[in-house]
Amino acid sequence: MTISRRKVLLAAGATAAAGAAGVELRIRSLGAEPPAPPLRGPGDRLLWRNWSGTEASYPALRAGPTSEDEVLSAITTGPAPVRVVGAGHSFTGLVPTDGTLLSLDGLSGIVDHDPTSHQATVLAGTRLGELGAALAAVGQCMPNLPDINKQSLGGAIATATHGSGVNSPALHAQVLSMRIATPALGILECSRTEHPEIFDAARVGLGAFGVVTRYRLQNVPSIRLLKRVELRPTAEVLEDWPSIRARHRNAEFFALPFTGMSATVTHDETDRPAETRVAPQDSQVLLDLKWLRDWAGFSNWLRRRLAQSAMSSLKPEESVEEAWKLLSNERDIRFNEMEFHLPREEQITALREVLAAIEARRPDVFFPIEVRSIAPDDAWLSPFHDRESGSLAVHAYYKDDYKFLFELIEPILRRHGGRPHWGKLHSLTARELSALYPRWKDAMDVRQTLDPAGRLLNPYLRRLLHDV
Repeated sequence: MTISRRKVLLAAGATAAAGAAGVELRIRSLGAEPPAPPLRGPGDRLLWRNWSGTEASYPALRAGPTSEDEVLSAITTGPAPVRVVGAGHSFTGLVPTDGTLLSLDGLSGIVDHDPTSHQATVLAGTRLGELGAALAAVGQCMPNLPDINKQSLGGAIATATHGSGVNSPALHAQVLSMRIATPALGILECSRTEHPEIFDAARVGLGAFGVVTRYRLQNVPSIRLLKRVELRPTAEVLEDWPSIRARHRNAEFFALPFTGMSATVTHDETDRPAETRVAPQDSQVLLDLKWLRDWAGFSNWLRRRLAQSAMSSLKPEESVEEAWKLLSNERDIRFNEMEFHLPREEQITALREVLAAIEARRPDVFFPIEVRSIAPDDAWLSPFHDRESGSLAVHAYYKDDYKFLFELIEPILRRHGGRPHWGKLHSLTARELSALYPRWKDAMDVRQTLDPAGRLLNPYLRRLLHDV
């Protein structure tokens, strides 16, 4: 589903206002790459940098364990702070360290599986994209997946990564048990019956309680989904959202600022055979929205007029495939992101305020706003702890200024009771976070027991978890 630039230009030629303003059209600079830190730092250490370029560090030691014993050795004897890295898709300072950077890429794959219960034991370094194919080979799939599947399983679970669906909890709700290497207590097996307080506290643990090496996951039999993408007026979608999310197994939508349009995306189980599908056009759509901003960003009216002219004849698109192939998407255009999880009843009110604020003050924004639903769970540091949630994710192109996320967007999301996504941009510290989580103190007491010397805490985590 792409926005035809030729159609936009034809619409502009037919619009008197566009013709009159032609000499004023501004073509924005293509934008310089954000400045990159030096490849080598103090002591000739190599640079580590996250996917979007917001975080960087020069670890003294890089460890790539291939066994639990090697993991335990790294976290107890390696230079502190010891931080675990997966795909580097977190936008926050969870990973940077001048101590030990520990990668679990050497702990990847399915250890065992049960075809009757549809359970599988999976090593924490397994990338979600690889896990989808591996589970499919044994007749299983994860019940839900996040928007992208580049993350490691351990990183996704530790930050409460989620998909969308009113009855679909985040990934960590699938965890039946886990093995965790801790600085003080060694390697522990944790579940609802064995070390349950550690299980509840450390499932969403940010790598601050220990290093999880493997998970026992409750999966479902392989399923096929019908995916439908449809462009509709945003006003209609906002009114119909409670019905949309209730009717479908998975539902989300993307509100397109300055267009008055939104793209709804729904998934439902189907018996239809898999179809050869056209490659998703998400990246091209983003480039088209950027192009529209660059040419018509000086006038909200013109930008909306041209967008709606280009989108009015686009037909819904349908795809049928195995669930793991449809629930996640390729996101090859880099961005920075802020996402908060709100009480579900506050979601649309907050979205209206966010859209109004962006369209009044930030004509440079062109990324869609992602709107999802998440079911509650009982992990102590889960943003979805004991409440039905609706998330709002606001993005900024990686070459553009993203400070507005803190100045303009975060106050709205906090005012509506939002809890921040642990892997995405926010400014909250322990003082504010402790008021949002009923079991915060319990979780911090467990963390202190497992890592009393703070070997797993970098400066960011100290502010996040302990500095009040």
